Amino acid sequence: MEDLDDMGEHADAAPATPAATLVVFRHDAAGGPAQILMVERSGTMSFAGGATVFPGGKVDPADLELAEAWMARTGRQHDLADAAGRITAVRETLEETGLAVGLTGTIDAARAADARRLVLETGRLADVLDAFSWELDFDALVPFARWWPRHRNMRVFDTRFYLANLGTGAVEVTADATENRHLFWASAAEALRLADEQAIRIIFPTRRNLERLAQFGDFAGARDHALATPIVTVTPRIELRDGERWLVIASDAGYPVHGELVSQADRA
Repeated sequence: MEDLDDMGEHADAAPATPAATLVVFRHDAAGGPAQILMVERSGTMSFAGGATVFPGGKVDPADLELAEAWMARTGRQHDLADAAGRITAVRETLEETGLAVGLTGTIDAARAADARRLVLETGRLADVLDAFSWELDFDALVPFARWWPRHRNMRVFDTRFYLANLGTGAVEVTADATENRHLFWASAAEALRLADEQAIRIIFPTRRNLERLAQFGDFAGARDHALATPIVTVTPRIELRDGERWLVIASDAGYPVHGELVSQADRA
């Protein structure tokens, strides 16, 4: 059986690892379309090694613990998986880029750098909140998408995508030098152009999300679209079209492009 036959929605799919990612916007100082923070993963990573993605990673047990404790303390009602996903997105962005997004309190470059060192040391965002008297700001994260492949014989992630706005363009970021090797800002359209020119490598979900984001010139447009578009869990599948295999997604999930030829799609 071909590996491609393992793709699609299968009852015996591999168990999915919960994950989250954050699409961070900033103003373009030159007045062009809003820019998005992109992360080039280390080539040694087992999943999407060498690919350019958005900051993010898997949900850790400590993220779930913090989500439960935060809801109990504040009385805020959230789906636990969503709350943990938001915390993961905040933590991973701090770890990978040094940006303190989705947090409130006294935050400046020096404190953010110290917070990054602490979370890289302990792996717990709760330790950062305690040490710096910061609070989670869930309202700063806008739910955008959920991708959950249900394939056989492949490592799969149930990934929640969120949007956040940094606002200013005067922000320095650096790669964590472990999982990632390069960070850069680009508009969604520019990132797609770089991929088409093979200057960067993007996998199938990243391309679809960049195409969706490229429809909007600023964070407000993307946010309004996200809030108005019900989140449909995206599960790519193989479809035969005119004798050729296509990797496709549902047409009602808010995406302008619903698939591409399997021979052209980069899946990991």
